[in-house]
Amino acid sequence: MNFSHQKQKNFNFSLWAILAGLLISSSMSQASQPDPASYVDPRIGNIAPFLVPTYPTYQQPNQMLRMHPIRPDYKSDQYDYFPLQILSHRKERVLEMRVSRGSVNSSSWKQKMVYDHDLEVVHPWLFETFLIEDDITIGFTPGKKAAIYRYNFPSDDQKYILIAGSNKMTAKLAGANALNITEQFTQTVRNPDPKRVAVNIWCYAEITDIQGKPAAGMEIKIDRNRVSIEFDKNAPETVLLKYAISYISKDQAKRNFDTELTSQSFDGLAATAKTAWDIQLNKIKVKGGTDAQKRTFYTALYRTHERMVDITEDDKYYSGYDQKVHKANRPFYIDDWVWDTYRAQHPLRTILAPEQAQDMLQSYVEMYKQSGAMPTFPLISGNHSCMSCYHSSVIFLDAYRKGLTNFDIEKAYEGVRKNLTQGTWIPWRQGAKATPLDKRVEELGFMPALHPGQKETEPLVDGFEKRQAVAISLGRSLDNWAISQWAKELGKSADQAKFAAISDQYKLLWSDKEKLFMPKDDKGQWININPKIDGGKGFRDYYDENNGWTFAWNVAHDIPGLIELIGGKDQTIKRLDQLFRESLGMSSIAFHLEGPDSTGMVGQFSMGNEPSFHIPYIYNYCGAPWKTQQRTRFLLDVWFKDNVFGIPGDEDGGGMSAWVVFTAMGFYPVTPGEPVYAITSPVFTEVTIDVQGGQFKVSAPASSKVNKYIQKAYLNGKPLESPFITHAQIIAGGTLSLELGPKPNKQWAAESIYPFK
Repeated sequence: MNFSHQKQKNFNFSLWAILAGLLISSSMSQASQPDPASYVDPRIGNIAPFLVPTYPTYQQPNQMLRMHPIRPDYKSDQYDYFPLQILSHRKERVLEMRVSRGSVNSSSWKQKMVYDHDLEVVHPWLFETFLIEDDITIGFTPGKKAAIYRYNFPSDDQKYILIAGSNKMTAKLAGANALNITEQFTQTVRNPDPKRVAVNIWCYAEITDIQGKPAAGMEIKIDRNRVSIEFDKNAPETVLLKYAISYISKDQAKRNFDTELTSQSFDGLAATAKTAWDIQLNKIKVKGGTDAQKRTFYTALYRTHERMVDITEDDKYYSGYDQKVHKANRPFYIDDWVWDTYRAQHPLRTILAPEQAQDMLQSYVEMYKQSGAMPTFPLISGNHSCMSCYHSSVIFLDAYRKGLTNFDIEKAYEGVRKNLTQGTWIPWRQGAKATPLDKRVEELGFMPALHPGQKETEPLVDGFEKRQAVAISLGRSLDNWAISQWAKELGKSADQAKFAAISDQYKLLWSDKEKLFMPKDDKGQWININPKIDGGKGFRDYYDENNGWTFAWNVAHDIPGLIELIGGKDQTIKRLDQLFRESLGMSSIAFHLEGPDSTGMVGQFSMGNEPSFHIPYIYNYCGAPWKTQQRTRFLLDVWFKDNVFGIPGDEDGGGMSAWVVFTAMGFYPVTPGEPVYAITSPVFTEVTIDVQGGQFKVSAPASSKVNKYIQKAYLNGKPLESPFITHAQIIAGGTLSLELGPKPNKQWAAESIYPFK
């Protein structure tokens, strides 16, 4: 094949990037202190069994400016475009950027760009790709509110950078090589009814050569919502698009640019972004395990920093909750999906970044003060009433009990209480006022379900999402437990009693016959269903994304009560074993046609969806912690690989990855809201976590694929006969030493008592 000089140059450039990565990986395995960031691969999990996989997101940790190339899916060999900004996780993207050669016509603005997967360079702080049909190399590196694209063009042709927006976009020259772009993105938000909310995005951009000077041979053309940046044959081979984003104003976008990009090179910004990731990833250091396990682990840790994102700009921020700009003396964060993240992602942050966790909680408080409702899925445009219940109650309780109090506690409590006493429990309608159906929920103690074929009577119920009657009832008990426990901490005895009574009402739906939570109608009569498959798409008439076998365990706030319902510890162990062994009762195709969210199946256990995360740890409460060790090691090994298929379900921007981080380290927060972690078998021989008290270590020198069973345990040199450890013990620093062996020690911690009441 005949390569032009530029083709060969671009090919060699990408080849050397790949070889450099291989050399880093090789030397890393020999180094005494490997670089955790070198293990991160944003492509892990980019292909999922169903639904939305992970995206290879490029950003600084928890920062506003985010990018990933837009394509139909990872398997495609064409990019649709490169966005200048992603407004919210896996959702809205703005300002579509493409490159082209030769001449521009109407089709150029929708032109796809062909690439080779193996020539992509992917790190959280640096993305680079070679467009094999255009002979163009594109690089990207993120700042906090700014970023730089780098282009290596052939020298023998006209070439273009094309930026397109919606029909609300406007662009104006701000100098010979500078642009001001204003885009208005309209987002559908449910709060409670679907409505369109406009979000303004301002962008200031400069086009320069590699030295940061105006690029020669360049002409900028603007036509309504399109910007064409044309380079003739005299233009430099390498040009930069340096830009900053603001949600506040055009002038603020320019200030953001000046703060981050003045005299900043592409490589300099990449180094700054790399340092930001090093700070976060080095908070946990591991030894032992395989390189594959380290890639899985550190990539999971990277994903837990994708959200929430700090949108503060020079001590100000724009809020979609009252459409105003506010002054701020601390960071303001948005973009969180609490139904997913309260389980493990927020608890992980209380260990690794307690100050940041408190800033995020105060952000929730500010959103409540501005909108009148405590958010559940806070986006840039406002709260999106998504999924079900009000689990922000749990993240506040969890933080408070761990000593994190640097937020407006009384205002937070007020907001949580208002949600639970005045809001509806109808799924996907959080923030709406209570309805007659909610009055019936209050009277019955559970969400009444409809019989198959029975017509819906409440207009607010979504035609697709349905009532989710059992799932809502269990979630309602959890949220009321959380506020009752918080009321107890705050000395609000009347509230404690009021909400504690509701927290127990999950028991009203327990079927002793089925050993499951089953639906009842508005007369309190059982509805006879097949809990494996009934309920329509996603089992939503009765459950939510998961079937009755998963929701049988969805009372993490009262595991002792659940064990009592099942019939005691021995019966609970048998029932857990059955969960992991029970057949689908139908073909896999038939099951997944109804339950596409319920993936990563092991028997009736679904590793690919959030309500299952705590289930393998329930053995710890029953005197059989060795079974937790067996199950968690198996689940990590089977479902979490260091490749594009390495996530078993809908990862949700860090929710599932936090489970991987905790479980690989050897402990997990089964009940967020109680400062206790259940212990399991770590995959590494040593884990060192930076905490407030210095360092906390999990030492398991014999850990291997076979040596996974805890024989003995010691905390700071003293024998530990409990499969639990408290938050206070972790953040104080110290060492959890685990002697692991190839066969279970069934006596270890068999008679332990849960350390928190």
